[in-house]
This record gives sequence, C-alpha cells and structure tokens, in this order.
Amino acid sequence: MSYSVYDVINTRIMELLTKGTVPWRKGWNVTSSMPRSLNTKKEYRGINVFLLASLQYSQPWFLTFNQIKESGGNVKQGEKGSPVIFWKWIDRTDPEDKNKVPLLRYYNVFNVEQVDGIKYPEPVTATNQFTPIEAADRIISAMPNKPLIQHMGNRACYSPSSDTVTLPPQTSFESPDEYYSTAFHELTHSTMAEHRLNRKASIQVHRFGDEEYSKEELVAEMGASFLCGHAGIVNNTIENSASYIGNWLKALKNDKTLLVHAAAAAQRAADYIINNQPEGKEAEV
Repeated sequence: MSYSVYDVINTRIMELLTKGTVPWRKGWNVTSSMPRSLNTKKEYRGINVFLLASLQYSQPWFLTFNQIKESGGNVKQGEKGSPVIFWKWIDRTDPEDKNKVPLLRYYNVFNVEQVDGIKYPEPVTATNQFTPIEAADRIISAMPNKPLIQHMGNRACYSPSSDTVTLPPQTSFESPDEYYSTAFHELTHSTMAEHRLNRKASIQVHRFGDEEYSKEELVAEMGASFLCGHAGIVNNTIENSASYIGNWLKALKNDKTLLVHAAAAAQRAADYIINNQPEGKEAEV
C-alpha cells in the first residue's frame, strides 16, 4: 500500500512538470493563505503543501468529495481531484504488542473553484509594491510579433494553441525582478511557435525527463537569463536561474551536450525577442 501511495504522489508531480508547472520555482504569492481544509480550516502540511500550492487556483480551500456532498455542493463536470496523503496509525497483528504501525494513505480533494454550491471565506489578497524596470519594459514592448500577454490567476505559462502568455498580476510578485524574469521565461517559450523560431519538437507534448521537453525548459530559463542580463537584472534572478537549470541537468544526468544545444537555442530566442538578428555563421551557432 505504501508503494502505491508514493507512486500516486510521484505521478502527480510528474504531471505538474509535464504541464510546464515547476512548483519549486514561483516568485509570486497571489493569496496570503496556505492551502487549507475548508472543513477544519487547518493548513495542509508536508508534501501536501507542495502538491496543492502547485495548482493554479486563487482560492486556498479544499474539500473531499464526501465533504462537498455533505455541504450540499456538487463537483463541476469534468473536474478531477488532487491527491493528498496522511498517516494512519494501526494496531500490530500481535495483540501483545501495544505499539502502533504508521500506514501511508491518500485521498483526493477538490478546490472550491471546482465546485458549485459551496460558500467559503475570501482570503486576503497579498500584494507587493511594483516598480516597473524601464529597460525590461522596453525589451517586452519592442519584441516583434509578440504573443498576447495577459495578467490573471496564479500560474505563469505560455499556451501555443492561443499564442498567449499568462502571468499572475504584477503586484503579486515578490519583486519586479521576479516578475520580469518570469515574463522573459514565458516569452522565450513563445518563440517556439512556427511563425517565430519554429522549435517544432518543443510544441509536442513530452514527459518529464524526455530530452526535447527538458531541453525546452532549459531554453526558456537560459533565454530568461540572457534577457535579464540585457535588462540589467543580474543578481538574484541569475542565481535562481542557475539553481533551476541545475535541477534539470541533474534530472538529465548532467548532459553537457544538451546544455550546449539549449544555450544556442536560448541565444537565438533572446536575439529574436530583442530584435537582434545576427547574420551568417553566427546565426547558426
């Protein structure tokens, strides 16, 4: 039973990564509340915080299916629950042994945004002072043929199907540097489109650990690093990028060749965004 629980959790984490959600790299905070049970009002702990905070919901409240039914609500059609784990203490088979054994179990919960007919308290929205960085804004404004950029929700992503970059509100980021670094990451992803640099393989859906998928994540983060350098944002964002890239390289067993190719693609993406198109052999590196 324990193995199956670990398998469920690992599968969920891999799903998040495959969708482009990297939970350990988030420089924004949309709400001031950690994920909580609406039934008990208690915060989730351990790996459950990691799993639930990685979702794109702006509300922190979660319920089990039975709790939803008992409260008179209904899960919206097509919505799926997310696993959380807990330890259940059971008696040993030997009746003379009074010590209990911990058993790892899991169950699924739903965010209140996935449910109809449930009342819940609105969390306090966390906002930070946002001071635009002129050089970074110029880079974004001058990008040729740029995608639609919208600010909403609790997730940063690029959607190839709609050619849209979605970012959380600027005031939800911990600092302007974090905002622009995230924006540059997603804009680098957008250069994969056929009408830009046409990284065709990147548009396909790949599993975490797959070379093409992993390469695209490296391209996006290295592209963000290059653009941060152009904008003069070279302290925490570069350090964070190095850590992020290191995580991917470890997952790929430090494939140095992949890093070289990703860096070349990232350079082309950064050049595209700042509208600096080198000619001749330099463009082919």
